[in-house]
Amino acid sequence: MLSVLITLTSYTVSTILSIQWHGSDFRATAVNGAAIHGCHDDRARNPVFVRSVRVPTGTFPAKPLENSLPKIFTATLYKIKPRSDMSADQVPSLEIDKTHAIVVQQGKLLDFIDGTTQRDETPEEYVRQEIAKSLVREYGYAKRAIAVEYTVRVGSQKPRADLVVFIPDVEHTQERAYIIVECKSQSVKPSDRKDGIGQLQSYMSACPNAIYGMWTNGIERFCYRKLQRSGRIEFEEIPDIRSCGQSEDEAERPRFDQLKPATSDTLLFAFRRCHNYIAGNQGLQKPEAFWEFLKLIFCKIHDERGSDQVQFYAAGNERHGVNGPLKVKNRLERLFAVVKGDYPTIFKASEAIDLNLPVLAYIVSQLQMYSLLESDIDVKGRAYEEIVGANLRGDRGEFFTPRNICRMAVTMLDPGEKDLILDPACGTGGFLITAMNHVIEKIREAEHKKGGNVERIETATRQRIQKFAESHIVGVDLNPNLVKATKMNMVMNNDGAGGLHQGHSLESPAKWNEELRNLNLLGRVDLLFTNPPFGSKIPVDDPAILEKYDLGHTWTYDQQADSWTKGRDVQRSQPPEILFIERCVRFLKPGTGRMAIVLPDGILGSPGLGYVREWILSNTRVLATIDLHPDTFQPSVSIQTSVLILQRKDDEQIAVETAAKRKNDYSVFMAVANHIGHDKRGNITYVRDPKGNEIVEEVTQMSKEYENGKPVYRRQTTRRKVVDDNTFKIAQAFRQWLSDLD
Repeated sequence: MLSVLITLTSYTVSTILSIQWHGSDFRATAVNGAAIHGCHDDRARNPVFVRSVRVPTGTFPAKPLENSLPKIFTATLYKIKPRSDMSADQVPSLEIDKTHAIVVQQGKLLDFIDGTTQRDETPEEYVRQEIAKSLVREYGYAKRAIAVEYTVRVGSQKPRADLVVFIPDVEHTQERAYIIVECKSQSVKPSDRKDGIGQLQSYMSACPNAIYGMWTNGIERFCYRKLQRSGRIEFEEIPDIRSCGQSEDEAERPRFDQLKPATSDTLLFAFRRCHNYIAGNQGLQKPEAFWEFLKLIFCKIHDERGSDQVQFYAAGNERHGVNGPLKVKNRLERLFAVVKGDYPTIFKASEAIDLNLPVLAYIVSQLQMYSLLESDIDVKGRAYEEIVGANLRGDRGEFFTPRNICRMAVTMLDPGEKDLILDPACGTGGFLITAMNHVIEKIREAEHKKGGNVERIETATRQRIQKFAESHIVGVDLNPNLVKATKMNMVMNNDGAGGLHQGHSLESPAKWNEELRNLNLLGRVDLLFTNPPFGSKIPVDDPAILEKYDLGHTWTYDQQADSWTKGRDVQRSQPPEILFIERCVRFLKPGTGRMAIVLPDGILGSPGLGYVREWILSNTRVLATIDLHPDTFQPSVSIQTSVLILQRKDDEQIAVETAAKRKNDYSVFMAVANHIGHDKRGNITYVRDPKGNEIVEEVTQMSKEYENGKPVYRRQTTRRKVVDDNTFKIAQAFRQWLSDLD
């Protein structure tokens, strides 16, 4: 990288807006108008590293790239600060405080491999970038060993292969190509004469050492190994290409330490591929295909948790014929027998995996390389919602809460290891999984701070997570299929499935099943998160339920006193979200219990629902109200909603205010979530500069890898677009506001 020594004259912290070069010197203009002069000096003790310029330290072009440098620098913000040991009259060296933003032009993608090339944002390019990420993050190949759009000589033609992995640490020549990957848009079929599998195989044939190849359109994926038999080239279909350093035997039957955490959208592709394959090759409707797929997911997770050696695999020679697929089936039947014993509320003892042998072997081969337990929560979340959303969306006002809204609410209430957490309308478990992983991260951080070797940290963390997930996460939902699917989601995300129950949260606890009733939830919950079903189309009209609620009765308004009074009569019906408000408050611990609830804005503003607001203000303290964007639940439904953060008052507080005939005044945090990270079609939206170009940021994350079978943690730096989403900022602002109140 290029080293630059910057000298300041009259200010302490500033932001560089633009920079002009004069030979090897430059002149920069800061946000406050101050001029910054400097020159290249690799002897500087504290140089500013200009990350956007790829020039080695100690060298400097006499005439910089005039077309690119000013543009990059103008759009790149640098916050700088002088060393603390320098006085104002000295010329200080400066160091980077925070670097933000690289500009990506509108309609372009930043190439993952070289980090600088901007490529057209097409469906095919999207698939290619996802596979490129997978080659590096999952398969372990170095970026320097991968070429994008590499020209391959095929006879007299010179086509460009999408991705080519070369033998490590050698010059990139056609003779040293090891793996070739062809990526297409979803509209291209494998049988396509021009762009199908035949294209990949022609490239592999032209490269003498290209042993492995992959063809994918994001939905379908085919992997091949090139063989020489009797002087002829043949292609054998295999479950997966080899990872870096993996032997052929290990590729056939992976070890647990070789399973790869799925990254980006690769797991979504795999889930979609498997689900569609079952539906297309088993003769099942997609909902029925989903339940068969669910069985295999449980088997996969049990294998990762409980087996000494990997059992969930299908070797290349087990994909076809009769004997090979039978071996796969026998292994899966043994796993499923244990799963049925572990989850009797999900699977009946008589259930079996009802898939044809070739279909079963194919599905196993598409999932065997991943570690579902180690994969990122968002990666699993997107894949899970892909198949659940397509099969289990109900007609009872069930709209799955976007993950960023779940994160915002959970961050605002900041659950801890000792908090009892409840969602009485848990749906697919978005709030519960987000809350559970929020606490798990706290546990991991606490154990890492204690120090020790990785094995000690992993063991202690696992024990604390198990104790928390088994006893502090509770979810209830009326839809038994949603409960079953949510248990799968919880099991994929560190468990907690034992706390999920099928039941009607609005009914009297006496009608709940014994296991749920024995939890004695009323008045015991520390934190509650929920997005209850909305709508007048699904009213609660059972008098036995309505009479148990203040909000199930009629109310009269005294205009002169500007107050509402509850009557004796029970309403004929009531939308469920209104009754859920009261039931959720009753779940909370008096005086300390807090809740985050998503509600339609009519409750907060409709004149006829003033009695609901009166009840809320009488029984709770409103900590915050967050107005959500109308597109928050799109593309499912357009509805104006808000998130209310409430804290239950205790009986003494209510009695004092009732006696005084007035409610205490207090501050309320209010915010508008006007940037929610997607548009009305569900497409992700990104932060753009004034010219409409997308901004890319560099982020560092901890990744878990294995060396000689032992886990190690490493920092991994990547670049990604900045999603146009202010929900997390709102949560942070609320936490700061709450801290200031204390």
